[in-house]
Amino acid sequence: MTKQELINTFKAFNNLNVLIIGDVMIDSYLWGDVSRISPEAPVPIVVVNKRENRLGGAANVILNIQSLGANPIICSVIGNDSKGNCFIDLLEQQGITSEAIVKSDQRITTTKYRIVGNNMQMLRVDEEMEHEINEKETKQLIKNIENQVNSKQIDAIIFEDYDKGVISPLLIANVVKIANKYHIPIAVDPKKKNFLHYKGVTLFKPNLKELQEGLKLDHKPQQQKELADISQILHKEFNINIVMATLSEAGVFVSAKKKNTKTTYSDYLIPAHFRKISDVSGAGDTVISVASLCLALKIEPDLLAQISNIAGGLVCEEVGVVPVNKKRLLEEVINLLVKK
Repeated sequence: MTKQELINTFKAFNNLNVLIIGDVMIDSYLWGDVSRISPEAPVPIVVVNKRENRLGGAANVILNIQSLGANPIICSVIGNDSKGNCFIDLLEQQGITSEAIVKSDQRITTTKYRIVGNNMQMLRVDEEMEHEINEKETKQLIKNIENQVNSKQIDAIIFEDYDKGVISPLLIANVVKIANKYHIPIAVDPKKKNFLHYKGVTLFKPNLKELQEGLKLDHKPQQQKELADISQILHKEFNINIVMATLSEAGVFVSAKKKNTKTTYSDYLIPAHFRKISDVSGAGDTVISVASLCLALKIEPDLLAQISNIAGGLVCEEVGVVPVNKKRLLEEVINLLVKK
């Protein structure tokens, strides 16, 4: 792509509606100072001076989609509890609708508490349920998804799976059916539990650990030939168009069906660009967000992977979970991909 074509592509992000389905949560922080040890046990005492709640889990994809200029719509299940109300408030602060959220009396809202003393994380406490949502909640979520697809022009669907119970084989099958009916591409960021159930999706983005666990391999695949062979399995047995495996410091491997063929594939190993890595948290959320927007615009798979790879690298330079900066991403993409 030329510089102007890339600029136009990034402008086109602004017109897209993206449906995000997955496990949302709250990242709750308690910040404080540590100056003494507890007399009750050999643990530090943190004197709290600041509290903060942030959107987390699949909701981090919301922030990335919004930061890229597109319109995110979140479909998930939260508890009918105080943290659930807090989550809705956090959405409203971002100007994001909660109309497709299901509130459940049978579940709690997933919350990750991080206690930070003297700017260092001392402890994390997880409050969550990991079992699948019940049949009634699943049916309500499917109904909400159908309502969104029927009432809006949905350009892409993302499954952001954290194995916390919102996504199930029944939900996946119904969403794939809906997406096929309306010709909506589906991008998936998988986890172990549902790994083998994402049949018929457009783009599948596991990392090496997820590939190993999901396919029960005895080691993490590292070589391009291994990755190509595994991609063939996902293409043929699961009817997946694009396999994009993130390889950390080694970059991204992408395998995609060639146009106008059913059995021929192109494989690309895209190296990572040198970065000063501060924190890898949230990089996968950024990658799937950028990939889904490129997918909606029918960007070629190799370019889609290159742009997504650059985006993931950029957020790794930041401390903590932060959405990608669209302006900086465009500058980096032009600098790295446009021939001088």
